[in-house]
Amino acid sequence: MQRKPPKSKVYKNHHLDSDIWNLYNPKDGDIVLSSSLKSGTTWMQYIILNLIFNEDKRDIVTYEVSPWLEERCADPEAVIDKLGIQSHRRLIKTHLPLDGLPYYENVKYVIVARDARDVFMSLWNHYKNLTPDVYQDLNHTIPGRVGEKLPPCPESINMFWEMWINKGWFDWESEGYPFWANMRHTQSWWDYRELNNISLFHYNDLTCKTEYQIKRLANYLDISISEEDVKRIKNETSFENMKRKSNTFLEKDGRSFQGGSKTFFHKGNNGRWREVLSECELDSYKRKASEVLSDACREWLERG
Repeated sequence: MQRKPPKSKVYKNHHLDSDIWNLYNPKDGDIVLSSSLKSGTTWMQYIILNLIFNEDKRDIVTYEVSPWLEERCADPEAVIDKLGIQSHRRLIKTHLPLDGLPYYENVKYVIVARDARDVFMSLWNHYKNLTPDVYQDLNHTIPGRVGEKLPPCPESINMFWEMWINKGWFDWESEGYPFWANMRHTQSWWDYRELNNISLFHYNDLTCKTEYQIKRLANYLDISISEEDVKRIKNETSFENMKRKSNTFLEKDGRSFQGGSKTFFHKGNNGRWREVLSECELDSYKRKASEVLSDACREWLERG
């Protein structure tokens, strides 16, 4: 008999309200896409939407069709209602680890993960470019914030590394501040990877073996796909194409990031941390990875 993952934590902070998932009514075939953050979430989201809609998907506004369910908002019931009337196969995005989600056997879970050091570099670009409007919304305007305000981004990338790798936002976390844990998120899903409705994908593999990973994803989701479709989806979801259509992926286009939504799609490549993090800072990563990750999960995260 397969183990059933327990929901044992509640995640509430400036960004998150995991209780919104209590309003969710699963449908057979629903797809839940989970990553900690900055791990290729939007990329995988768009690949899956291309698989669902095939060539009928044109100019779809991703955040309207595929909501980030636990994101704090003024009217979560409206988000649930909008999801409830969808007649096509549904895709829901989450940044929660498995212990913060209700688990359903009739739902397919897609997990996308990335080397923590690459996540950090992408997150630095994200955090330092948040606009004052975002801080106003998260810290003051949107009702129901639990805990402290989202603090402003540190002045230097090294200051940010020091707090991100050594401190957690929630009591049960030890990294990821001031957002939520990154490595612990992956480990929570890795521990249940034997379940036939949980499948893990690595950012490196999506980058280097894109067509193979699209086929693997389609097979897992029970979606028939031709070789022609694979090539089309690879092209449609390329970094260049997604950056060109960036305003279809992010809500409040001009308000979220300095420079608009194109700032969100920064570089998309890996290994930039080698030119930024010192040996001492890399040692702190190694200590934290050894503390949070199993050996097998760490090896997979670092190599794909």
